[in-house]
Amino acid sequence: MTPSRKTYVLKLYVAGNTPDSMRALTTLQQILESEFKGVYALKVIDVLKNPQLAEEDKILATPTLAKVLPPPVRKIIGDLSDREKVLIGLDLLYEEIGE
Repeated sequence: MTPSRKTYVLKLYVAGNTPDSMRALTTLQQILESEFKGVYALKVIDVLKNPQLAEEDKILATPTLAKVLPPPVRKIIGDLSDREKVLIGLDLLYEEIGE
């Protein structure tokens, strides 16, 4: 019996189509496709179009990546260019070290 992999639920908060927002989205998609191989759900939220969602989730800066599941909730602020920081924030790097 193979162990089931966690499904990651992520929200990326951006402010329109700014260079930082687009860089964060592109970088995140590359990380997700190489590291998560389909076991994730990603919702991109434009805070200019949906400011109430940003307010509800206490988002103060963009771009911000929020890992909702699996717990604990984690937030990473910035363009996500530091791959290692993103993997640590998503708890993926520690799992690989522990295996």
